[in-house]
Amino acid sequence: MSNLNQQQIRNLALKSPLGLLAFGFGSGLSPWAPGTMGTLLAWVLVPFLFMLPFPWQVIVVAVSLLAGVWICGNVAERMGVHDHGGIVWDEIAAFWLCVLFIPYQWQWLLAAFVLFRFFDIIKPWPIGWADKQVSGGMGIMLDDILAAVWTVLILQLALLFLNYDAWAVLDPRSGS
Repeated sequence: MSNLNQQQIRNLALKSPLGLLAFGFGSGLSPWAPGTMGTLLAWVLVPFLFMLPFPWQVIVVAVSLLAGVWICGNVAERMGVHDHGGIVWDEIAAFWLCVLFIPYQWQWLLAAFVLFRFFDIIKPWPIGWADKQVSGGMGIMLDDILAAVWTVLILQLALLFLNYDAWAVLDPRSGS
Protein backbone atom coordinates (compact mmCIF):
# COMPACT_ATOMS: atom_id res chain seq x y z
CA MET A 1 0.00 0.00 0.00
CA SER A 2 1.24 3.48 -0.84
CA ASN A 3 1.43 6.48 1.47
CA LEU A 4 -0.20 8.46 -1.35
CA ASN A 5 -3.88 8.59 -2.29
CA GLN A 6 -5.09 7.76 -5.81
CA GLN A 7 -4.98 11.39 -7.00
CA GLN A 8 -1.45 11.86 -5.68
CA ILE A 9 -0.34 8.66 -7.40
CA ARG A 10 -1.95 9.83 -10.65
CA ASN A 11 -0.22 13.21 -10.36
CA LEU A 12 3.14 11.56 -9.68
CA ALA A 13 2.65 9.19 -12.62
CA LEU A 14 1.58 11.82 -15.13
CA LYS A 15 3.12 15.11 -14.03
CA SER A 16 6.60 14.12 -12.87
CA PRO A 17 9.25 13.10 -15.45
CA LEU A 18 10.45 10.19 -13.29
CA GLY A 19 6.88 9.20 -12.48
CA LEU A 20 5.98 9.26 -16.16
CA LEU A 21 8.81 6.85 -16.90
CA ALA A 22 8.25 4.64 -13.84
CA PHE A 23 4.53 4.35 -14.62
CA GLY A 24 5.22 3.55 -18.28
CA PHE A 25 3.71 6.77 -19.64
CA GLY A 26 0.50 6.00 -17.76
CA SER A 27 0.23 2.30 -18.64
CA GLY A 28 0.95 1.44 -15.00
CA LEU A 29 -2.19 3.30 -13.95
CA SER A 30 -4.33 0.57 -15.51
CA PRO A 31 -6.73 -0.87 -12.91
CA TRP A 32 -6.30 -4.26 -14.57
CA ALA A 33 -2.87 -5.96 -14.69
CA PRO A 34 -0.62 -2.88 -14.80
CA GLY A 35 2.50 -5.05 -15.26
CA THR A 36 0.94 -6.64 -18.32
CA MET A 37 -0.04 -3.20 -19.63
CA GLY A 38 3.55 -2.02 -19.16
CA THR A 39 4.83 -5.07 -21.02
CA LEU A 40 2.33 -4.39 -23.83
CA LEU A 41 3.71 -0.86 -24.08
CA ALA A 42 7.22 -2.32 -24.31
CA TRP A 43 6.01 -4.61 -27.11
CA VAL A 44 4.51 -1.67 -29.00
CA LEU A 45 7.87 0.13 -28.75
CA VAL A 46 9.93 -2.87 -29.93
CA PRO A 47 9.78 -1.85 -33.65
CA PHE A 48 11.42 1.47 -32.71
CA LEU A 49 14.11 -0.39 -30.80
CA PHE A 50 14.73 -2.62 -33.83
CA MET A 51 15.16 0.41 -36.09
CA LEU A 52 18.49 0.94 -34.39
CA PRO A 53 21.65 -0.98 -35.29
CA PHE A 54 22.15 -3.91 -32.93
CA PRO A 55 24.95 -2.28 -30.87
CA TRP A 56 22.66 0.69 -30.20
CA GLN A 57 19.83 -1.66 -29.22
CA VAL A 58 22.13 -3.16 -26.60
CA ILE A 59 23.07 0.31 -25.35
CA VAL A 60 19.43 1.44 -25.14
CA VAL A 61 18.45 -1.70 -23.21
CA ALA A 62 21.47 -1.48 -20.88
CA VAL A 63 20.79 2.20 -20.14
CA SER A 64 17.08 1.43 -19.61
CA LEU A 65 17.94 -1.31 -17.12
CA LEU A 66 20.56 0.71 -15.25
CA ALA A 67 18.47 3.88 -15.20
CA GLY A 68 15.52 1.76 -14.07
CA VAL A 69 17.24 1.07 -10.76
CA TRP A 70 17.27 4.80 -10.05
CA ILE A 71 13.89 5.61 -11.67
CA CYS A 72 11.96 2.84 -9.92
CA GLY A 73 13.77 3.27 -6.61
CA ASN A 74 13.19 7.03 -6.57
CA VAL A 75 9.48 6.80 -7.38
CA ALA A 76 8.91 3.91 -4.95
CA GLU A 77 10.60 5.91 -2.21
CA ARG A 78 8.43 8.96 -3.00
CA MET A 79 5.38 6.71 -2.78
CA GLY A 80 6.52 5.12 0.48
CA VAL A 81 6.20 1.58 -0.87
CA HIS A 82 8.73 -1.07 -1.97
CA ASP A 83 7.33 -1.99 -5.39
CA HIS A 84 3.98 -0.41 -6.23
CA GLY A 85 2.15 -2.40 -8.91
CA GLY A 86 1.88 0.70 -11.09
CA ILE A 87 5.65 1.02 -11.40
CA VAL A 88 6.18 -0.77 -14.71
CA TRP A 89 9.49 0.58 -16.02
CA ASP A 90 11.01 -2.68 -14.78
CA GLU A 91 8.69 -4.68 -17.06
CA ILE A 92 9.40 -2.40 -20.01
CA ALA A 93 13.19 -2.53 -19.78
CA ALA A 94 13.29 -6.25 -18.97
CA PHE A 95 11.01 -7.14 -21.89
CA TRP A 96 13.36 -5.24 -24.19
CA LEU A 97 16.15 -7.39 -22.79
CA CYS A 98 14.18 -10.49 -23.85
CA VAL A 99 13.76 -9.36 -27.44
CA LEU A 100 17.46 -8.72 -27.96
CA PHE A 101 18.01 -12.49 -28.04
CA ILE A 102 15.23 -13.72 -30.31
CA PRO A 103 14.39 -13.35 -34.00
CA TYR A 104 12.36 -10.26 -34.81
CA GLN A 105 9.23 -12.19 -35.80
CA TRP A 106 5.77 -11.85 -34.30
CA GLN A 107 5.68 -15.50 -33.15
CA TRP A 108 8.89 -15.09 -31.13
CA LEU A 109 7.78 -11.71 -29.76
CA LEU A 110 4.48 -13.27 -28.66
CA ALA A 111 6.29 -16.21 -27.07
CA ALA A 112 8.60 -13.77 -25.26
CA PHE A 113 5.62 -11.78 -24.02
CA VAL A 114 3.77 -14.83 -22.69
CA LEU A 115 6.83 -16.40 -21.07
CA PHE A 116 8.03 -13.13 -19.57
CA ARG A 117 4.62 -12.40 -18.02
CA PHE A 118 4.39 -16.01 -16.78
CA PHE A 119 7.77 -15.83 -15.03
CA ASP A 120 7.11 -12.33 -13.69
CA ILE A 121 3.76 -13.40 -12.20
CA ILE A 122 4.63 -16.92 -10.97
CA LYS A 123 8.13 -15.94 -9.77
CA PRO A 124 9.96 -19.29 -9.71
CA TRP A 125 13.36 -19.43 -8.00
CA PRO A 126 15.42 -17.22 -8.01
CA ILE A 127 12.89 -14.60 -9.13
CA GLY A 128 10.72 -14.93 -6.02
CA TRP A 129 13.77 -14.90 -3.76
CA ALA A 130 15.06 -11.68 -5.37
CA ASP A 131 11.62 -10.09 -5.12
CA LYS A 132 11.54 -10.72 -1.36
CA GLN A 133 15.20 -10.27 -0.42
CA VAL A 134 16.51 -7.35 -2.51
CA SER A 135 15.13 -3.91 -1.71
CA GLY A 136 15.08 -0.52 -3.39
CA GLY A 137 15.37 0.13 -7.08
CA MET A 138 17.69 -2.84 -7.54
CA GLY A 139 15.06 -5.15 -6.05
CA ILE A 140 12.34 -3.70 -8.26
CA MET A 141 14.45 -4.27 -11.37
CA LEU A 142 16.13 -7.56 -10.43
CA ASP A 143 13.06 -9.82 -10.36
CA ASP A 144 12.09 -8.65 -13.85
CA ILE A 145 15.64 -9.04 -15.15
CA LEU A 146 15.61 -12.61 -13.82
CA ALA A 147 12.22 -13.22 -15.48
CA ALA A 148 13.81 -12.00 -18.71
CA VAL A 149 16.75 -14.38 -18.23
CA TRP A 150 14.37 -17.34 -17.77
CA THR A 151 12.45 -16.22 -20.86
CA VAL A 152 15.60 -15.96 -22.97
CA LEU A 153 16.84 -19.37 -21.79
CA ILE A 154 13.56 -21.06 -22.73
CA LEU A 155 13.40 -19.32 -26.11
CA GLN A 156 17.03 -20.11 -26.91
CA LEU A 157 16.32 -23.77 -26.14
CA ALA A 158 13.29 -23.57 -28.44
CA LEU A 159 15.46 -22.07 -31.19
CA LEU A 160 17.90 -24.96 -30.82
CA PHE A 161 15.12 -27.57 -30.67
CA LEU A 162 13.45 -26.14 -33.77
CA ASN A 163 16.81 -26.40 -35.52
CA TYR A 164 17.34 -22.75 -36.29
CA ASP A 165 20.80 -22.45 -37.76
CA ALA A 166 23.63 -21.67 -35.34
CA TRP A 167 23.97 -18.10 -36.64
CA ALA A 168 20.29 -17.40 -35.81
CA VAL A 169 20.90 -18.50 -32.24
CA LEU A 170 23.97 -16.33 -31.91
CA ASP A 171 22.58 -13.40 -33.92
CA PRO A 172 18.79 -13.14 -33.59
CA ARG A 173 18.74 -10.29 -36.15
CA SER A 174 19.37 -12.80 -38.93
CA GLY A 175 15.62 -13.55 -38.98
CA SER A 176 15.85 -17.27 -39.80
